Amino acid sequence: MALNPKKNEMPTQEPLVRARNFNEVALGYTKELALDEAARCLNCKNRPCVAGCPVNIDIPEFIMQVKDGNFEEAYQIINKDSSLPAVCGRVCPQETQCESKCTMGIKFEPVGIGRLERFVADYHNENAKEKAVAPASNGHKVAIVGAGPSGLTCAGDLAKKGYKVSIFEALHKAGGVLVYGIPEFRLPKAIVAKEVETLKELGVDLETNVVIGKTLTIDELFEAGYEAVFVGSGAGLPNFMNIPGESFKGVYSANEFLTRSNLMKSYEEDPRTPIMKGGKVIVVGGGNVAMDAARTALRLGAEEVSIVYRRSMEELPARREEVEHAEEEGIVFRLLQNPVEILGYNNPENPRDEKNGFVTGMRVIKMELGEPDEKGRRRPIEIPGSEYELEADTVVIAIGTSPNPLIKDTTKGLEVNRHGGIVVNEDGLTSREGVYAGGDAVTGAATVISAMGAGKVAAAAIDEYLSKK
Repeated sequence: MALNPKKNEMPTQEPLVRARNFNEVALGYTKELALDEAARCLNCKNRPCVAGCPVNIDIPEFIMQVKDGNFEEAYQIINKDSSLPAVCGRVCPQETQCESKCTMGIKFEPVGIGRLERFVADYHNENAKEKAVAPASNGHKVAIVGAGPSGLTCAGDLAKKGYKVSIFEALHKAGGVLVYGIPEFRLPKAIVAKEVETLKELGVDLETNVVIGKTLTIDELFEAGYEAVFVGSGAGLPNFMNIPGESFKGVYSANEFLTRSNLMKSYEEDPRTPIMKGGKVIVVGGGNVAMDAARTALRLGAEEVSIVYRRSMEELPARREEVEHAEEEGIVFRLLQNPVEILGYNNPENPRDEKNGFVTGMRVIKMELGEPDEKGRRRPIEIPGSEYELEADTVVIAIGTSPNPLIKDTTKGLEVNRHGGIVVNEDGLTSREGVYAGGDAVTGAATVISAMGAGKVAAAAIDEYLSKK
């Protein structure tokens, strides 16, 4: 039977329907679609897709199990290397990782590896009756700072080896960026909660509302008997443009905007922490976070949402799928444009005017692309005299984040780079013995799967370190 040259489409909600609700956009493969997609896998001997996976999942083997209808067996194969399969199947950029290495992709469309991973994980979560079993203790204790992707992965790998693992999370829910950053319509919070519950079944302790650096320090963790510490505190410090008007009311960092919606439920009818009420919204930036903020604003009732990005569509760093979904939903892309000032309302004759201090718009300048910069992307250059104004009731700045300096400032002997990222070696070891780090706390804002890969590497290094004690 001839192989289908194209991957099976992912069923989704209709664009005009989903643009006004927070239900998951992608509906997932049916059993029939999963079987058909798995049949496209060539089961290559050299397994190039595995090399493209940051956590080295045995992709051909799990897909062969799907092909034979052994969905639970497929899940167990994935679970050997990934503590968050239902998450990865939804938010990983497979198109630039495992799928980019797929042999089928040389002549045709690559196998839908991420879609199959999601199907397998969802099948397990819906049908598995048995809980995970905690292994026998090996007598060692490890502390994890942060319950985001890197921390959860490190905790899961160590717990499977018998370590007594405690996670200390600053927020009131575990998940890190998975719960405060990624919207419900891309990653339902119940999925994250299920993955966290599995870690608890493995014996992992979770303490929320604990800010390492304030509530406790890393020194105090060692004093409490922990023999190693993994720092996976993420990059929660938002970057701004440093242009006039960023202090106007109605101007948000993407972190605050998404946290208010995802974690604090500002989308409810009478929210305790409202963000916006209709009007025009401008989101500055071109990454996945910008797409998330723009699509969230639409679902919160915005009349018009624009993305302002200083390069062209070709340089847009967001996943193609997220960009396509945003376009389908009616998001306006204002490309080759850059903000120079945020405008606001001020009525000096009436200081009590309720409109005083609120954003009213943005002045932007048109750009053109010059020669490539050090990263290979064509450098944006301003076009003199091309400035004009856009109306806005809300502005969201989504141009990246940096690691919070709290842990660095409260931990002796911890080296950081000029961007505030913790300096580590190839095993995730910091400049201080027994302290490891990974994910966005090291690299700055990056992908979920790269953070997981760092957590996995550190877990192996911690195991080797403590096994010698």
